Amino acid sequence: MYYPDREEAGRRLAAELQRWRGADPVVVALPRGGVPVAAPVARALRAPLDICVIRKLGVPFQPELGMGAIGEDGARVVNDAVVRGARVSPEQLAEVEREERAELERRAERYRRGRSPVPLAGRTVIVVDDGVATGSTALAACRIVRARGAARVVLAVPVAPQDWAARLGGDVDDLVCPHTPARFWAIGEFYTDFSQTSDAEVIALLDEAAARQQQPEDPEITLEAGGVELLGVLTRPQDALGLVLFAHGSGSGRLSPRNRYVAGELNRAGLATLLFDLLTPAEEIDREKVFDTELLGRRLAEVTRLVTARPDCAGLPVGYFGASTGAAAALRAAAEPGPRVAAVVSRGGRPDLAGPVLGGVSAPVLLIVGGADRTVLELNRRAQAQLGAPASLAVVPDAGHLFEEPGALEAVAALAADWFAQHLSPVDR
Repeated sequence: MYYPDREEAGRRLAAELQRWRGADPVVVALPRGGVPVAAPVARALRAPLDICVIRKLGVPFQPELGMGAIGEDGARVVNDAVVRGARVSPEQLAEVEREERAELERRAERYRRGRSPVPLAGRTVIVVDDGVATGSTALAACRIVRARGAARVVLAVPVAPQDWAARLGGDVDDLVCPHTPARFWAIGEFYTDFSQTSDAEVIALLDEAAARQQQPEDPEITLEAGGVELLGVLTRPQDALGLVLFAHGSGSGRLSPRNRYVAGELNRAGLATLLFDLLTPAEEIDREKVFDTELLGRRLAEVTRLVTARPDCAGLPVGYFGASTGAAAALRAAAEPGPRVAAVVSRGGRPDLAGPVLGGVSAPVLLIVGGADRTVLELNRRAQAQLGAPASLAVVPDAGHLFEEPGALEAVAALAADWFAQHLSPVDR
């Protein structure tokens, strides 16, 4: 297994695509499975996200075996070798194509929801899927975006066979794939969770990307900490009551949709927020660094010193919001000498990973855990007893580790806003 799920695969793929960040790219995903991979890529590159609806033409008696693909604008790719080897007749091929064409048109209308395709003329287009097997679907997508005027076509996937470049011919200008194993049977064998992506998930991710493109974003800032440059987004409402730094967990970063949502709610409550990456793109693919909470805690403490020295943040009381392993980093930073931390909130966190320093934390701590996340809930209960500061445990009923259930993330944001409002107070400087 290389990836726990498609979202994590997208985050790792984004680290490989940073060189195109300044090229004003468009990210084009292949629905359905390619969309949750492409969404983190589009966020990381600050690029628009669009789709290229493709339907695989499966062999009639073995539909998982692709004999070609069709796409929007009449694109059609047929693998003659597969057709001959499977002895598929022209009539059978035509029948499969008729059925898939009807489904393609239905999905395109459903996914786009009245939105026009993003213009591609003269631009770099990064085509993303969750993997390449035969290559026919990816090839059709690349031909479609080329026909729509793309100046440069980049095909990026998390995993593909070793001979994948040969299968695509000259239809692609650049190929990006972190893993090309010698033994390759199916894309799903390289994911822990390769469950089917729903139409609802595709629509939600496309809606989020469209909304992001319509809203002006705060400019990014660069923070030099631990000998590396870290990117962040500082949002400061007028007359801010305090500043909350987000410590992301398990390789997530400043573009995490969940933490961006919580940060937006805190901004509406009058709090400034700093969403930043604790790791560089190159470091994010190193799993040891992702779980090195001591390193992450040191960096968070250093960034705190840097940002509180800025004229626009001087004097603001400081709080930490940590998610997953980021909660341990936040608690480690709160226990270090330096700028006083007034409050800490953990969302689905692993405070147990900060075990040696829990007794040295003096800031009030709120531990938020999903009621269905039983293992993490028990770990939080044990950590609560070890904390040297006042600590409360809030359980969101029926919520899982990621708080994806309806209303769960809203509850997290409300709890966090109340905690910070209660405990952040002016700092004497």
